[in-house]
Amino acid sequence: MSADDRIGLLKSIAHRVMLARGLEPDFSAAALREAEALRKAPSPGDTAMSGAAANPGDAAIRDLRGLLWSSIDNDDSRDLDQLEVATPLANAAVRVLVAVADVDALVHRGSAIDQHARANTTSVYTVPQVFPMLPLNLSTDLTSLNEDQDRLAIVVDMTVGADGTVEASEVYRSWVRNRAKLGYDAVAGWLEGRAPPPARVAAVEGLEAQLKLQDRVAQALRRVRQARGALTLETIEARPVFDAGALADLRPTQKNRAHELIEDFMIAANGATAQFLEQRGKPALRRILRTPKKWARIVELAAEAGHRLPAEPSVLALSEFLAERRRTDPARFVDVSLCVLKLLGRGEYALHVPGQPIEGHFGLAVSDYTHSTAPNRRFPDLLTQRVLKSALQGAAAPYSLDELRSLATHCTTQEDSAAKVERQVSKSAAALLLAAHIGEQYQAIVTGTNEDGTWVRISHPTAEGKLVKGSQGLDVGDAVRVKLTHTDLERGFIDFERIG
Repeated sequence: MSADDRIGLLKSIAHRVMLARGLEPDFSAAALREAEALRKAPSPGDTAMSGAAANPGDAAIRDLRGLLWSSIDNDDSRDLDQLEVATPLANAAVRVLVAVADVDALVHRGSAIDQHARANTTSVYTVPQVFPMLPLNLSTDLTSLNEDQDRLAIVVDMTVGADGTVEASEVYRSWVRNRAKLGYDAVAGWLEGRAPPPARVAAVEGLEAQLKLQDRVAQALRRVRQARGALTLETIEARPVFDAGALADLRPTQKNRAHELIEDFMIAANGATAQFLEQRGKPALRRILRTPKKWARIVELAAEAGHRLPAEPSVLALSEFLAERRRTDPARFVDVSLCVLKLLGRGEYALHVPGQPIEGHFGLAVSDYTHSTAPNRRFPDLLTQRVLKSALQGAAAPYSLDELRSLATHCTTQEDSAAKVERQVSKSAAALLLAAHIGEQYQAIVTGTNEDGTWVRISHPTAEGKLVKGSQGLDVGDAVRVKLTHTDLERGFIDFERIG
């Protein structure tokens, strides 16, 4: 089978699995017609675009194009949702601004494009291809915060004190302009002292100092979150590696200093957005992670490492355990993180009505949290954007409580379906890579156990499979030696049996 045939087969599998999981792999003809009709993004001086203010000086929409905005994302990302900039203030405080693409300016509620986004609720990232939530001419161009383009955005403007506490925040609309599209690895290498500054950083006057300021305040934000008990986990995301068009490997992508910078700013912006909507009396979708039901197994996992956790769930105690494992056994910390992540369970969306109690996010150790910073890729963020704009305009919320409650359930379900598609296609890709290695042995770690069986993960290539023999007595987190016995490309099955 040629390299093209293999990629074509994986694309066919991805398309089929999308349909099987209740997701729409293709845009409707109506959505494509709408996308084709959109030829340009809103711009200053243009009053015809979705009510976007024409004048940069309009009281409702500010003009912040003169700031030193930049984006940091994966090297191959073209759907840019956020820009960041920081300005020093008195008393060692820093003003941090996060600009989020105003996707709602072009994607109108009830349109065919909106209906597709509402159906899938997320972009789906599979090994052979991406199934974008929005048509590419929007998500990678007209609604993307592309370099050297004037764009309309929702800005979350935060004052961060010298100790890393967010002391004040506001939300407003603004024109922005991305001065530099940057990649995680290059920025991290520079920030960590392993490489020179990326070419674009060196070329834009003032950007080196700007990014170092952002890094410093991000680290301060992180210290505050960790003091509250926010969990620091390192997970493995298998990314495909292609050689001359052929799938050559699935390698783990691990978090670095630049990832942390963006993560810290996004967490702060999402928290500030949730609080803004609460203060304005607007119902909204919150992102929550419930207190873990499998806490007893987490306690056992910690005990196996010689650490004692309380009988009742405590995020601060769990955070201390993870910090201790990262310090004393960094080589296996990714495995510990993966096990804890599995036992914590998945996050979900829930309707929050101002003034009413709601469960917070256990892993982030926060009570107020939403998703608002990726409207090109996630429908809940687009929903939040629309509610934000209604609050800024003093208008009624665009969705009823019943509709938001139903959407919270739907978005949670579809997010889970998308994750299953991504995993299943990744397994098919791994099965393709492993097909020639039947009978070989690997060191593995148990990643899941339930009534359907026991699953283990190997590292080269990064792949997860079912332990079809010898699973007795094993639990999440256990290390085990396995032999590869069978692969099924079409179904994404990889079977192992225990050695010894």
